Amino acid sequence: MPAAQALRAAGLKRIVPFGKDALSIFSSNAYSAAIAVLAADDARRMLDAARRVFALSLEGLNGNVAPFLAAVQEVRAFPGQRSAAAQILRDLDGSYLWSVSSTRALQDPLSFRTASQVLGTADDVLTNLEHELAVQINSSDDNPTVVLDAVPPANATAQERSYYVSGNGLTGAVIPTSNFEPLPWVLQLESLGLALTHVSATSVQRILRLGTPEFTHLSRFLSPDALSIAYAAIQKIPADLDAENRDLSNPVSTAAIPVAGDIEDTATNAAAAAAHVSQIVDNSFYILAVELMHAAQAVNLRQREDPNLGLGRGTRPFLEAYRNRVPFLDKDRVLSTDIQKSYEFLRTS
Repeated sequence: MPAAQALRAAGLKRIVPFGKDALSIFSSNAYSAAIAVLAADDARRMLDAARRVFALSLEGLNGNVAPFLAAVQEVRAFPGQRSAAAQILRDLDGSYLWSVSSTRALQDPLSFRTASQVLGTADDVLTNLEHELAVQINSSDDNPTVVLDAVPPANATAQERSYYVSGNGLTGAVIPTSNFEPLPWVLQLESLGLALTHVSATSVQRILRLGTPEFTHLSRFLSPDALSIAYAAIQKIPADLDAENRDLSNPVSTAAIPVAGDIEDTATNAAAAAAHVSQIVDNSFYILAVELMHAAQAVNLRQREDPNLGLGRGTRPFLEAYRNRVPFLDKDRVLSTDIQKSYEFLRTS
């Protein structure tokens, strides 16, 4: 919306620049940091959605809960990994997966087994980024830095004293600085993009496994009958988005060309890095949407064989809410609408 409308809605008055305020506004990382903050917020919700979708996928696979047990997690106690595993187990509390199954594999494909490691690592990286961004948006990165009410130290050299000023009842300092350098959070931002690409890549692999009878012992492409192709062609969509995520996860912070008469001879391309992560997050929501379609279809096929099939305390309401938006695929239909509805469900739930 227009800035004036946003200010009115928030009950804020328009800022009237004074002195070098205008330079502080234009010559800063506010734009890049704003994109990064929004991307980080979206990433937090995407990781939460990824965990819930995964738990349902594990039920769709008839997978093994062993990699997420507390005894296993305590052996290699990375905090994000342990937290992700505990959340997955909470979602699966009461699930049929806790009963022995003669068709369940001892070890599932890595895209299932490593979920707590992949999701937990991304969570840790995101937490680090959030901390760095909190410092950024609550600090001044202006150059030169204006420090009010500052006086030079008693032992200040002549060079140091030259930055301090006083007059008209005011004291302070105007000091050249490089506080505008955003590298601390840009590197965390690029790390997040890479971590999220691992999240989306494992989601794609789970999609492919869920459509394969050798792993699920269900129909090929989760077809509801012998006449439907079901989710055969849909695999190309997450595969394409995964390829785009891999490209977007490449670092851009090292690509700099000297400008401003060779004075500004380094750069981080912070805005581009933030935009890349934002796109990775959006692509990942679509990939997870397709995984959700597969997971829900697989679970419903199992429920068709066993109406009393027990689901987890987290996965059951998740599936029920989803089925209010996207129905079971009982025969072939145009799937574009299902993908979009699944995406919107994850974005808003």
